[in-house]
Amino acid sequence: MLSLEIGDPVVPSTKVGPVIDARAQAGIQRYISIGREEGRLLVQCPVAQDGYFVGPTVFVDIEPQHRLAQEEIFGPVLAVMKAESFVEAIRMANGTSYALTGGVFTRSPANLAIAREQFDVGNLYLNRPITGALVSRQPFGGHRFSGVGAKAGGEDYLAQFMISRVISENTLRRGFESTQ
Repeated sequence: MLSLEIGDPVVPSTKVGPVIDARAQAGIQRYISIGREEGRLLVQCPVAQDGYFVGPTVFVDIEPQHRLAQEEIFGPVLAVMKAESFVEAIRMANGTSYALTGGVFTRSPANLAIAREQFDVGNLYLNRPITGALVSRQPFGGHRFSGVGAKAGGEDYLAQFMISRVISENTLRRGFESTQ
């Protein structure tokens, strides 16, 4: 992790770019402070430039009830938890109020089947990175506190911004009145 290039995303060697603004940066830094209280800091990449950068940070000894395990953090913060089995890991992942994205890397066909069946997320990625959904190819969105309605890029996405209206008329009840 310490070898990750932090900087301008225009530069091809950059692996970690800035976050969107100062507010996002401050929010992620708050989670890093919380992580120092809840778990043990394993590693944090230093940031040597100005801007809205946050160095990737890893915490270990995080418990399922900790905030780092229960809340969405849209930044480079990893909370590592221990699970006794793959099924327990899925249960822990499902034990939050959020359900945006999940990712599983495994060579076990049985674990892939369990993930497909039991991992309750809006987007599930198996044996591939979990970022970089392509609009119009991979609709993106979650449920619970991670989103409502149709997925961005999905076939029903634009329809959620329209007002649906149905008009029904029994044409046999018009009587003999002229339409002119």
